[in-house]
Amino acid sequence: MSQPHTLQSLSGKTVLITGASAGIGWYTALAFARQGANLVLTARRAERLEALVAEIEALGAQAVFHAGDAAENAVAVATVALALATFNRIDILINNAGAGNYKQLVDTTVEEYDHLMDSNMKSTFLFARHTAPSMIAQQSGTLVLISSIAGLQGYANEAVYSATKFAQVGFGQALEAELRPHGIKVETICPGGVKTEFAVGKGRTEDYVRNSWMMNPAEFAETIVFACRQPANVRIVQMTVRHMGEPPKR
Repeated sequence: MSQPHTLQSLSGKTVLITGASAGIGWYTALAFARQGANLVLTARRAERLEALVAEIEALGAQAVFHAGDAAENAVAVATVALALATFNRIDILINNAGAGNYKQLVDTTVEEYDHLMDSNMKSTFLFARHTAPSMIAQQSGTLVLISSIAGLQGYANEAVYSATKFAQVGFGQALEAELRPHGIKVETICPGGVKTEFAVGKGRTEDYVRNSWMMNPAEFAETIVFACRQPANVRIVQMTVRHMGEPPKR
């Protein structure tokens, strides 16, 4: 009888995380650090990244960061270069950077559309684009796209946000077919609501987030780690993650 498969170890793996200065990105970085991974972090707030690096190092793991807007090509190029210069490889990319803005179509400006598309989709493209060559060269790697349930079903007052998240889902499906022959897994994770500062002041309030049934970011972070620890021959192409307080469907 063959031996049962076990989850892969992440010890010594290099993980690049965008949008790491708060919420899902922050807790995902700590979850990977507890698994012994090396972290490469990026977000706009350098002081938050410095604090996160200190927490990661306190856990006994290594971390470096490059501060900047993930929707800028130069930031993606510099962050990938930092990862390769420091750790010689990138094993896992977590495309987590993103923004939300819940408005009716007639109240949404062109500038808000551009910001959402850049934050959610362009950042995903840029980091996948600049990480893929090294993964192709090493014939291994995992690209994770953090999309949303709004990328699977449209909701009122979320038309533009949903458009960006549907784009991520389609991008992930195409990349999965394109990169799998190179030994690269492409996994799209679609969460429901998570208790973060995401979209606060842009359709959500702090009280709403605090008092909601939404998932805690530390809980969701464990799901991301789980997806990345699958056996070498197993891939999670697309996964939906919801909280327990969702009303039953009628």
